[in-house]
Amino acid sequence: MAETKLHFDIPRLGPCRFPSPLSGLKFVEDDEEILYPSSLAEIRQYTEKGASPPGFETAGPRKNIHFDPAGLKCGIVTCGGLCPGLNDVIRAIVLSLYHHYQVSAVYGFRYGYQGLSAQYRDTALQLTPAIVDDINHKGGTILGSSRGPQDVAEMVDTLQMMQINILFTVGGDGTLRGAQAIAGEIRRRDLNIAVIGIPKTIDNDISFLQQSFGFETAVTESRAAVYSANMEALGARNGIGLVKLMGRASGFIAAYATLANSEVNYCLIPEVPFSLAAFLDNLDSRLQRRGHAVIIAAEGAGQDLIDKKRELDASGNIRNEDIGLFLKEAIASRYQKAGMDFSLKYIDPSYTIRSMPANPHDSVFCLLLGHNAVHAGMTGRTDMVVGFWNNRFTHVPISLAVSRRKKVDPLGKLWSNVLATTGQPVRMI
Repeated sequence: MAETKLHFDIPRLGPCRFPSPLSGLKFVEDDEEILYPSSLAEIRQYTEKGASPPGFETAGPRKNIHFDPAGLKCGIVTCGGLCPGLNDVIRAIVLSLYHHYQVSAVYGFRYGYQGLSAQYRDTALQLTPAIVDDINHKGGTILGSSRGPQDVAEMVDTLQMMQINILFTVGGDGTLRGAQAIAGEIRRRDLNIAVIGIPKTIDNDISFLQQSFGFETAVTESRAAVYSANMEALGARNGIGLVKLMGRASGFIAAYATLANSEVNYCLIPEVPFSLAAFLDNLDSRLQRRGHAVIIAAEGAGQDLIDKKRELDASGNIRNEDIGLFLKEAIASRYQKAGMDFSLKYIDPSYTIRSMPANPHDSVFCLLLGHNAVHAGMTGRTDMVVGFWNNRFTHVPISLAVSRRKKVDPLGKLWSNVLATTGQPVRMI
């Protein structure tokens, strides 16, 4: 069914009275849109009802801007877990503000939203082209990061005190919800401050976005771990290589890593439940037939199998138990009791992967996300995140981006391709 109640309108602070200082670039008109439905059948569901199919605002520079660049002050904050490309985005924002719009007052707030809280009293770092010159070659974030909410009124107080006009928030679902709350408080106070989100989630789980930065690098870097797991499995009698990858609630990294490494025999993700008994029985059959097996498990897979009380992390997310260790112990226990000769190697490259610098494709993606975030902020758009849809950059209302979590569809083409590649059963219940 077509989704007819989606709202793609982007809030604006006011009219754009100042001519853009940009020249020689292709400007985007405000009525340019990227269609949300991507198939002819979906589009027909709208047109047959006499409705126009919804579309995203197209991202990019406009001829006129809302803010006068003279005296403008901007802030950047990076939140949540580390992710390849954070420094690339910081650098892109700073250089675009300086060189495209001649904005020289750019501040980086330290350790996520804590840097906007009076409680921590962190001094903001003034960011210049010289400071960000080579940070794109380094992993992590020069601003530091943190998880968890802060007092919204305090954060807006800080923005007012520092006379910040545009706040760029780089993070995932929790960060965007925080940005939405900040934008709401700004609106309540009737302040002329824009809030622009840049989607950072290594899990690629933000809705209405084709892809978020860091994801492709994560899949690329996972290949070394999967290769090692396969070599260990091949090199021993009844060898088993077990790799745990990121994916708290969405199994995109595990699914794409499986497709990128055709040696994988089992891909376990949060969206597709399995029973331990059925999985182990199938693993028995695999070892009898082929003598080795490679398993990828997303961190959120099989959590219902682990009989432990769930705790919450600083962001309010359920803290997952280690499915990799659980499976390792379950597999080892089964074959030890059976007196079977086996070799089991468990590899968890999560922190190695997420702290890596971005690969070239992600670096380009980060650069363009940063540029488009600046273009959006300068036009007074707010409470939005820069998106990517049908290979075009878009503007997405934060309310839409956080309305639901993007997940692998167990009936969709991606998972069908995974099943075809691994040969694992459609159901292991």
